[in-house]
Amino acid sequence: MSIIKAILVDDEQRARNVLSNLIKRCGLHIDILKECSCLEEAVEEIKKLQPDLVFLDVQMPNYAGYEIANFFEEMNFDIIFVTAFDQYAIKAFELSAIDYLVKPIDRNRLIAAVEKLQLKIEKQKKIEDYQILLDTIKEREYKQIILPELGNRRIIAINTIIAIEADGSYSKIYTVENKPLTTSKNLKYFENLLPEDASFFRPHRTWIINLKYIEIINKSNLTIQLAQNITAKISRTRFSAFENTIQ
Repeated sequence: MSIIKAILVDDEQRARNVLSNLIKRCGLHIDILKECSCLEEAVEEIKKLQPDLVFLDVQMPNYAGYEIANFFEEMNFDIIFVTAFDQYAIKAFELSAIDYLVKPIDRNRLIAAVEKLQLKIEKQKKIEDYQILLDTIKEREYKQIILPELGNRRIIAINTIIAIEADGSYSKIYTVENKPLTTSKNLKYFENLLPEDASFFRPHRTWIINLKYIEIINKSNLTIQLAQNITAKISRTRFSAFENTIQ
């Protein structure tokens, strides 16, 4: 299950503490990135941290929570409003299909709201995965792969992968765009997954490298220097095949 990155917005410190503690006690897969006391601060943090979810108090000084739409041209995050409003206002939230929590927050209601969001996120991921599959079949070209990370997943362009290193039963993926990514799949998985006509070679039992990113080959040390200061190993038994490949 994916970790939901969230920001808490409430002008009352006690209310933020209650919600934060409740999230922890419920064992929800939520990483609270920031707690904000006003909408202006929240807008800045949302733009900077790019959360998946914002828990947003409706009644705050200066700006009400529902005024958040005035600060964004596009809102690429979900909102769960936290409100002490009367039944008439709550009915308005329900008719708008916007989720909400009523103070004092009920534990089961919180869990249900987060689970609904989780299903929405997972459904969206399935749509993305399906679109990648359709594009690959249509173009007969592998451009992206989906990497299962620890508790997450990431879509990576194949041509940005510099190397993949075995890390026990896991693998570490080095790319031109990110810090090393750890995934729960072993090296054999990637050896079978990567397209045969791609520029990848397995010079050692613990390495798969992208030939495009080779910078220096050291035959005496049996190492290959790649971009981003990555040093891969090459076995003596694979050196001849490696030379034939890069010629």
